[in-house]
Amino acid sequence: MDKKQHIQEIFTVLDTLLPSDIQFLEQRDPFRFLISVILSAQTTDRIVNVVVKELFAKYPDKESLACALPEDVESIIYPTGYYRNKAKNIIACSKALLDRELPDTMDELVKLPGVGRKTASCVLGDIYGKSAIIVDTHFSRVVDRLGLVDTKDPEKVEKEIAALLEEAKQYRFSMTANLFGRTTCHAKKPECEDCPLSSLCPSRDAFLKARSKG
Repeated sequence: MDKKQHIQEIFTVLDTLLPSDIQFLEQRDPFRFLISVILSAQTTDRIVNVVVKELFAKYPDKESLACALPEDVESIIYPTGYYRNKAKNIIACSKALLDRELPDTMDELVKLPGVGRKTASCVLGDIYGKSAIIVDTHFSRVVDRLGLVDTKDPEKVEKEIAALLEEAKQYRFSMTANLFGRTTCHAKKPECEDCPLSSLCPSRDAFLKARSKG
């Protein structure tokens, strides 16, 4: 089976089994969603969803956040980690968006402070409904174990998956693979015994063998 056929079969299984609407961050307003994604780096979505409630209660829009004092923002977003750099970025990003709408292209999004390809892809897929491949730790782990990529470099992973899967399916695959990594294909103890992708996973036997020895 070649990789294009392989990913199609994986896509079908995940698409069938998992919810049709997958959202990890609660904010639906485009600007607030962007800020949430920036804050989600190196932390959990659960923490971000809690923190942004306080953040947006005090700074409800880009105009107010653009005028915020860094130390005030830092005290609110402290639980997300890297709070000084994140505060600097979300304030600068707010200033960059004054008098303009949130961009809808990768090239323009990554010009914003604190926005890399992963953050931009989240915006493109969730807010604009465009094709997007979101490469985070969960997604990278799943596609690697399933034998879909030959690299661990995020940008190369993105390009390799893009070459295998048609654009219309890319965002949905990103979200289902990510959720699958969170719920089943865990980093330390993947649930190989009951995995719906076991017959399609070249890593399964090695995990089960290692587990039996333990």
